[in-house]
Amino acid sequence: QVQLVESGGRLVQAGGSLRLSCAASGRSFSDYNMGWFRQAAGMEREFVAAIIWNGDGTYYADSVKGRFTISRDNAKNTVYLQMNSLKPEDTAVYYCAAAMKYRSFHYRLRDTYRYWGQGTQVTVSS
Repeated sequence: QVQLVESGGRLVQAGGSLRLSCAASGRSFSDYNMGWFRQAAGMEREFVAAIIWNGDGTYYADSVKGRFTISRDNAKNTVYLQMNSLKPEDTAVYYCAAAMKYRSFHYRLRDTYRYWGQGTQVTVSS
């Protein structure tokens, strides 16, 4: 089992940058592929980015490709989401999630992930 705690969300102006962090505790962090999802008010939770357990593969939603970067530091048990050129439509609660690396990694699917954090609010003003 792993516990996930996100941080770094805040109010930012359009065009600005933020870095979200997700700290993991419990079972070995390198046993997990990791993902970031977001949920805007009244909308379904959607895939944002994912990274393979050893960092060798990264994946992005088309809406954030070229603006967001996912990374991880297994020594610090932390996954990051660097968000640049933020837009008002990026406003959402951002969640990190963990999926066991021994299973097929359908990174866009919420059901792939077993563990979720509590979320951190990102608000982008125009």
